[in-house]
Amino acid sequence: MTQYTIRIRDLKAHLSSYLEKLQKGHTIIITSHSNPTREELMDRVKVVQEAGLIIWNGKRLKPSKPVVINKSDKLASDLVIEMNNVSLY
Repeated sequence: MTQYTIRIRDLKAHLSSYLEKLQKGHTIIITSHSNPTREELMDRVKVVQEAGLIIWNGKRLKPSKPVVINKSDKLASDLVIEMNNVSLY
């Protein structure tokens, strides 16, 4: 999807147009005096890292093969529901 960077003045002048773009899944960054009003993605990742919620060395993950392949006619979500309903006692 497309990303738009707009000033607050433009947002006020063309609000309905930008709302349509948002509904279509586009990203809109609203700036105030040319400074973005939202955090950058990497700033958010750093905050989560510092909180100890994730560990990441900054490198891309290598693609991996799935551990289990569902070959039945049931959806994986149905299998999980069945597993949750099984009594362990």
